[in-house]
Amino acid sequence: MSRAKVSDCLSALIITTLIFSGCTSMGGTVKKDESLTDQTEKLEAAGLNYSGPAYTIGIISLGNKTPSKVLGIGEAATDILRTSLKQAGFEPIMLTKDELKQQDAMIELQQSGIVKTGKKEATEGYDSIDFRISGAITSYSELSEGSNIIITSTKTQIARVGVDYALVDIASGKTLVAKSGQGEYRKKTRKVLGLGDKSSTDTSLRQGALRDAMNKAVEAMILELSKRPFQGRVLIMDGDAVIFKAGTRSKLDSGATLAVYRPGKELIDPDTGRSLGKREKKIGEIQLSSHTNENVSEGSIVSGADFRKGDILKAIK
Repeated sequence: MSRAKVSDCLSALIITTLIFSGCTSMGGTVKKDESLTDQTEKLEAAGLNYSGPAYTIGIISLGNKTPSKVLGIGEAATDILRTSLKQAGFEPIMLTKDELKQQDAMIELQQSGIVKTGKKEATEGYDSIDFRISGAITSYSELSEGSNIIITSTKTQIARVGVDYALVDIASGKTLVAKSGQGEYRKKTRKVLGLGDKSSTDTSLRQGALRDAMNKAVEAMILELSKRPFQGRVLIMDGDAVIFKAGTRSKLDSGATLAVYRPGKELIDPDTGRSLGKREKKIGEIQLSSHTNENVSEGSIVSGADFRKGDILKAIK
């Protein structure tokens, strides 16, 4: 075969390859981005199926415990967690560790009697928060897998992130969810005859892995909260009427009876120093009269007296 014919054949092969590869491959544009677990879709389904109260959840900024201390990964994970909670129908509130330490110290002083309560108790700062999330990013890694076919090469970049997280009931101090999880994300690129993808820092890999991990965490929390019997809090007293956090999303029927509890001191294990929850004292019962909207209901007193903002309401089975 003459050189001209060889050249023509090679040119034809290149053109054919480019056609099948697509124009986007030449620019290194991502052909496919995907979470390895389709977790975004799973979270959306879990959120649609959740029909409980629109709980307010406090988020403590996630720590960075990755061995290499990946810059900004804790902050990025916290932002994604907040977005995932909002999409699932909850109300996220950011909490700082310093604020929590100061408030916990004041609560301890007031409960000991060293500092007088006055017109406001330090525990009132938690009244608007139903649950609290804390945790840390524990690992992060990236790897590449590649293949070469004639004059084209394909590279798949995979990012993996590890996370520890816990969901705590503010009223009782009990940990409802405590898990370790992992998020994964991959991106595929293709290049032809050396044209296309170039090595560079790709922040979308980290974001994708974090989103996968955080969505898994929120899904686990939704499943746990969906199993729990209704729990709300007294918002205000209006004469004999009790206005409380519930609403149509609580799925409580008119006439439902709820027990009223007064949260007490935190119970500390003397051996470990860890909280075992808070003491709760039943102080009465109320009956649901009507729902004001999705998140607020009104009830009448069946037994007990002197109910106040922050008292805990639990459905009686």
